[in-house]
Amino acid sequence: MDDARIQVVSIVDRVYDALRERIIEGALAGGVRLRQESLADELGVSRTPLREALRRLESEGLVELETNRGARVVEVTVADMLASYEARLLLEPPAAARAATTRSLADQMRMRAAIAAHRSASTTTALFEANRSFHVALVEASGNAILGRIAALLWATRLGSAVYQRQRMTPLEAARDADEHEAISDAVDAGDSGAAELLTREHIARALAGFP
Repeated sequence: MDDARIQVVSIVDRVYDALRERIIEGALAGGVRLRQESLADELGVSRTPLREALRRLESEGLVELETNRGARVVEVTVADMLASYEARLLLEPPAAARAATTRSLADQMRMRAAIAAHRSASTTTALFEANRSFHVALVEASGNAILGRIAALLWATRLGSAVYQRQRMTPLEAARDADEHEAISDAVDAGDSGAAELLTREHIARALAGFP
């Protein structure tokens, strides 16, 4: 890859990160139209890297590109959010049980790093990313690549960010989440598949019960 190509990719990454953070933080709400000309001017880039960044955001379900109408931030319904919890309840607890029997040192380190990031997070974006990192790492620790891809898709789409944004966790609630993640990780480390599954199920069910 030549220097010019590296520079273009770098610009796309910066634009993608900036827009994604605004969407997750709620600065760009669902339904808002993204005017490419004004966004390009605001971000100090050309339309080409902006369009590429928007395509990446579309692949995550955060943005919808409409023919001859530009782009808009995708709106998420409460039904969509509840469905995501149901999918997680079916996916994550049994994956956690399997992780307790197949986990590796790398898996353990990823989960512990996510917990540490969660405890030090000071913004909604940082909390969401740490939460996402833990749950995706937990499922990937099952050793099943297909389950890992499903988990990454669930957490990378508009559903994961919208749910987290709607909950608006207090510092106390965020700390409790991190504690529960640590208990799950401890069970996985100990090879206790029953506890790993039960704690994961209770963790997700508690979040669902408190869903606004």
